[in-house]
Amino acid sequence: MKKNLLNGIRMTRREALMLSASAGVGITFAEQLHALDSTKTAVPQQTGSCATPQSAVAKTEYGKVRGYVSGGVYTFKGVPYGQDTAGENRWLPAKRPTPWTDEYPALVYGANCPQTLHNYKSIEMSFLYDWDDGYMSEDMLKLNIWTPSLSGKRPVMVYFHGGGFSFGSAYELPSHEGAQMARNHDVVQVSVNHRLNILGFFDLSEIGGSSYEDSVNVGMMDLVASLRWIQENIANFGGDPDKVMIYGQSGGGSKVTCLMGMPSAAGLIQRAGVQSGGGGNIPSAEQSKELARQVMKELELVPNDIESLKKMEWSRLFAAGNAAIAKINPAIRGLSGPGSAPSATPRVGWSPTVDGRAVTVRSFYDTVPEVSKNVPMLVGSVSEEGMQYKLNPTEAEWQETLTKAYGNEKAVALIAAMKKAHPEKSIRTLSYGVQGLNTRNNVQRMVKLKHGQGGAPAYQYWFTWQSPMLDGECGAWHTAELAFCFDNTKRCEQGTGNTPEAQELAKKMSTAWANFARSGDPSQAGLSWAPSDPARCQTMVFDKTCRMVDDPDGSVRKILLS
Repeated sequence: MKKNLLNGIRMTRREALMLSASAGVGITFAEQLHALDSTKTAVPQQTGSCATPQSAVAKTEYGKVRGYVSGGVYTFKGVPYGQDTAGENRWLPAKRPTPWTDEYPALVYGANCPQTLHNYKSIEMSFLYDWDDGYMSEDMLKLNIWTPSLSGKRPVMVYFHGGGFSFGSAYELPSHEGAQMARNHDVVQVSVNHRLNILGFFDLSEIGGSSYEDSVNVGMMDLVASLRWIQENIANFGGDPDKVMIYGQSGGGSKVTCLMGMPSAAGLIQRAGVQSGGGGNIPSAEQSKELARQVMKELELVPNDIESLKKMEWSRLFAAGNAAIAKINPAIRGLSGPGSAPSATPRVGWSPTVDGRAVTVRSFYDTVPEVSKNVPMLVGSVSEEGMQYKLNPTEAEWQETLTKAYGNEKAVALIAAMKKAHPEKSIRTLSYGVQGLNTRNNVQRMVKLKHGQGGAPAYQYWFTWQSPMLDGECGAWHTAELAFCFDNTKRCEQGTGNTPEAQELAKKMSTAWANFARSGDPSQAGLSWAPSDPARCQTMVFDKTCRMVDDPDGSVRKILLS
């Protein structure tokens, strides 16, 4: 199936992201439980316990689901929250699952939305990230649940994956596994797959008529549908439907800020976490309609041929869509890539659209939405957001790149300031940090908006822990913090080394995230975390020594704003 879907697709995932419009009280055990979820095939296997007892059967509104128990955690994977989105359901709002009679086997992850897969050409990046591409199908409206017990009322932590709005999945990275959070922090952990790219964000309102007036945002509406499923069913998995935290990294963070402004998500979210993303300058309805017109021209179809679109192979749709995007969007100025600040001008592409229906505002870009005024936020980023291992510039080459993006005066000032602030870092590592500064500026902008609203607080963090892997040159790269806030340094040992230092940091970070989900305050014993305001920019720095700092590297990041 992958071969058919990828036929004709030659771009890398990073290039695909460039086409997108937008580019957060543990339980103790008498002895350590070694579970199947805490090891990978690439590391030595430990004695584990895995069973599929009748006690691992939970009720949903649509029928019973059967999971498994591993290391004391009840696990349910691939649970349907919507019907197959292929064929006649393509680009329509998610339909509720068709009820079933027998027990549904929720034992393995479900399909991922069709997308550009990793090309694995960078061996070092593939080693650090340890990706899992899974398999692809349009029957992908599935979610995964990890819980310590099927009874009780625990906070629910719902994670939305990154990849812009174009690619990624709930299990793309080993860090996404939720068992450690359930096991060590007494929470119910959930992850979600949904429609992406042209399947989730394509305006067919002029092509297919009124039935498709929501098509441009069905990818976001899927997430609302998953939250409704959680509201209606999570109590049967030991979760509290009135204590739901949504959080996401990169594109997942942008999904969170978008949801915080969607009227249909009101009341479904009590806490929000935004990690290395968020606040995108998404396109207008007219921009997305024009993109759809251009796609039809690329496909050489008449303007109202909806039937051909419903039957067309994804790879052909996606290729035509990307060709149309490339013709419409202006060239990107400045540095771009994962973790980039939102574009000053809305760009068409695979992202939500301000359609006035599902999405009514550019949430955390133009405004902070009233609908989520009382939802506290956890927001932050990492120091080396721009890490690509293939990039190893000399200082002169780095200055040349920065000069093209920002001009010579700013380039010289930025390099001098970064070298002074971090003399311990190599030029290579420092060069990866410019994107980190850009992302911190975006964090400050969102914190200012949230603080100015006068509602619930925002808690800011900066993850600066330097990985020892590959000679310590990669720093704290985009997604590096996930291994720590998910308490998964063992599963992610190719990036963390799973050193005692890494384990200790993971304990602090995962406890902070769980405490935030539980109470809206990420503080813990011995590590108080104050809300942030735009004057002081109080920030929790996660590193060898975790501490509160007022605007760390503030003078350096402000050079980019001058």
